[in-house]
Amino acid sequence: MRGWGLLLLWGLLPGAAAGPSGRTFPHRTLLDSEGKYWLGWGRRGGRLAFRLEVRTAGYVGFGFSPTGAMAAADIVVGGVAHGRPYLQDYFTNANRELKKDVQQDYHLEYAMENSTHTIIEFTRELHTCDTNDKSITDSTVRVIWAYHHEDVGEAGPKYHDSNRGTKSLRLLNPEKASVLSAALPYFDLVNQDVPIPNKDTTYWCQMFKIPVFQEKHHVIKGFSYPPHVGLSLGTPLDPHYVLLEVHYDNPTYEEGLIDNSGLRLFHTTDIRTHDAGVIEAGLWVSLFHTIPPGMPEFRSEGHCALECLEEALEAEKPSGIHVFAVLLHAHLAGRGIRLRHFRKGKEMKLLAYDDDFDFNFQEFQYLKEEQTILPGDNLITECRYNTKDRAEMTWGGLSTRSEMCLSYLLYYPRINLTRCASIPDIMEQLQFIGVKEIYRPVTTWPFIIKSPKQYKNLSFMDAMNKFKWTKKEGLSFNKLVLSLPVNVRCSKTDNAEWSIQGMTALPPDIERPYKTEPLVCRTSSSSSLHRAFSLQLLVCLTLLCGMLSTNCL
Repeated sequence: MRGWGLLLLWGLLPGAAAGPSGRTFPHRTLLDSEGKYWLGWGRRGGRLAFRLEVRTAGYVGFGFSPTGAMAAADIVVGGVAHGRPYLQDYFTNANRELKKDVQQDYHLEYAMENSTHTIIEFTRELHTCDTNDKSITDSTVRVIWAYHHEDVGEAGPKYHDSNRGTKSLRLLNPEKASVLSAALPYFDLVNQDVPIPNKDTTYWCQMFKIPVFQEKHHVIKGFSYPPHVGLSLGTPLDPHYVLLEVHYDNPTYEEGLIDNSGLRLFHTTDIRTHDAGVIEAGLWVSLFHTIPPGMPEFRSEGHCALECLEEALEAEKPSGIHVFAVLLHAHLAGRGIRLRHFRKGKEMKLLAYDDDFDFNFQEFQYLKEEQTILPGDNLITECRYNTKDRAEMTWGGLSTRSEMCLSYLLYYPRINLTRCASIPDIMEQLQFIGVKEIYRPVTTWPFIIKSPKQYKNLSFMDAMNKFKWTKKEGLSFNKLVLSLPVNVRCSKTDNAEWSIQGMTALPPDIERPYKTEPLVCRTSSSSSLHRAFSLQLLVCLTLLCGMLSTNCL
């Protein structure tokens, strides 16, 4: 009997919209909490087209920011004043001072204003080669927005007060919209009046029994599956029970919060060609994942070793599996994640990446083209962190202040592999700070240092925090960790392990970090023209058969 795991996160549900101009914008989302500011967008070759619909008779502001704040932002401001439309390209410096850009890269296509709303449509190149502009890529984009009841005057835009905000989006690869028949059956997995504790991190688990089906069904939405793939239910290989695990992040320790959220799974007896599966790849979640404090950049790697993929795929699917979507996951210190793919020592096309990772915005990326993983391939999840504002070590763990480095691969056909991960050797990490010996046998956790004297009787965590970390020491430690032997984990669906479990492997000899192709710029003659409370929900759903297990964030 074989189960499957399904990871789901709340995200954007876009819908196509056509403006008064008649142009179609296939993606649409609300940017504010009051229903006053709508954004529509769509790709047009090497340009991106935008539509802003805002409840104001004054100016409308929109832009891109590295952090979601005003500093170092790329901004466009437009409106209709005295019957004449206007659109101006601005930028801000590190001090948030607004300046008009010499190179005007936003091109107005349509504008209108009535007694209640202003609508503006415009386009912009993805890469303008203007140092004051932000390139638009497949990574997360933090858009910023603002509006005012007055138009822009000679002195420039007036301050917008509280009529502003930010939202993270994936502009080039957003969640796909799917239109389902109203008659399509579904079942719900919903929490009932869960009291959210007034603490930083809570993992809340609830068991559900799946409806009994007399024939095979395919789940086709929670995440919208491609038309040739579905998640199997109703066969002897499929699960009968569900563990719904919700990660509540309550950083302000609010009290009295009640959750009744959940998931709705749409299913059909119109069986698709392939059964889907999910593989967790990356760094084994463990205290042995260590990140020093005060580091503007630190890199960690999780290896899905070629030995694991060789054994599992040769036994189940020698012709390989096909990946169609990926979720990249880290916590608050995470700044960027890449899922790298190797075959016979040669690097293939990136499976997925997000160079501007935002913990508060996580969703599956659809691959533009499905990628095949063959026996003997290996995968590396490469994570980039920033701990400049931290005075102590950051450890791998469940809390949002702890860290993870994981990729979740959605693929077909389903095989008996759910986890393919690694963790670097801890003793060699401790030798870096001068640890010589630990007490054996290990009877306490975290284990205790025996020598040298300055660390005697300290836990390994306390010893790492006692060490005097500098940026130079951190860089040397990072170089060491990336070269250390790793312990490999290769798990089956029922939590049994393939035979390579526990083996030690050396990281492959690869270029670090991943190098992107440089952007080639050209001169263009046309260039002159959370809820109501602070609560983040991460939901991991694991469907089980036979025994309880989790593959959760």
